[in-house]
Amino acid sequence: MQNLKLRLAGVQLYFDDLGAAKRFYQDVLGLEASDEESGHHVQFDGGPTFLCLEKKGVESYPSHDKAVVFFEVDDLQAAVDAIGRARFVGSGKDETGRLSWAVLHDPEGHNVLLLRSK
Repeated sequence: MQNLKLRLAGVQLYFDDLGAAKRFYQDVLGLEASDEESGHHVQFDGGPTFLCLEKKGVESYPSHDKAVVFFEVDDLQAAVDAIGRARFVGSGKDETGRLSWAVLHDPEGHNVLLLRSK
């Protein structure tokens, strides 16, 4: 398989109590929120990467233990084709109809989400 040149973009963790998780990462660790949708998720800026906290049950695709690893790739469609479309369990398009993300599972069922680079 060709070298996909993946770049770690971020990590997402799922919580029953999103408010408590937000307070911990914000108040205890001092991270600053960069994006938030009340009751759904809060994202913290981590420099070139991010940490996203999401409420359990709001995602459109399940994960084995509620963790996601995000990778950016320059040509998402080529990466999906190289890996094999059948391996992917979900995807999304942007407002122009271009593929913007695609998710597959690792051998233990964790979500691995590929994002089209901006």
